[in-house]
Amino acid sequence: MENLMFAPPKCVLIMPRRGKVEIYIEVLEIIMKGEAKPTRIMYSANLSWKVFQNVLNNLITQGLITENEEPAGKDRDVKRYEITESGMNVLKYFKKATTALPK
Repeated sequence: MENLMFAPPKCVLIMPRRGKVEIYIEVLEIIMKGEAKPTRIMYSANLSWKVFQNVLNNLITQGLITENEEPAGKDRDVKRYEITESGMNVLKYFKKATTALPK
């Protein structure tokens, strides 16, 4: 008798894992498009909070983005991120490189 409760799914899509460079570029692109709040950037890039914090810290250390704190009310500041000129240059470089490579 066939067990219907544990029937395998008919179609399984397996997404390839992204490399570090792809994640960094994606975060830079999201910030460049105007997303500035950390949670929104994290969701748009489909990252966990821990991984996202690591990526942000590395991008800030490398001078590709800046972190600004704005007062948001009672004893609270909101962090917002902006891409720097260096970050824009990195995006231009990788865009040229990916269009030059064969698919």
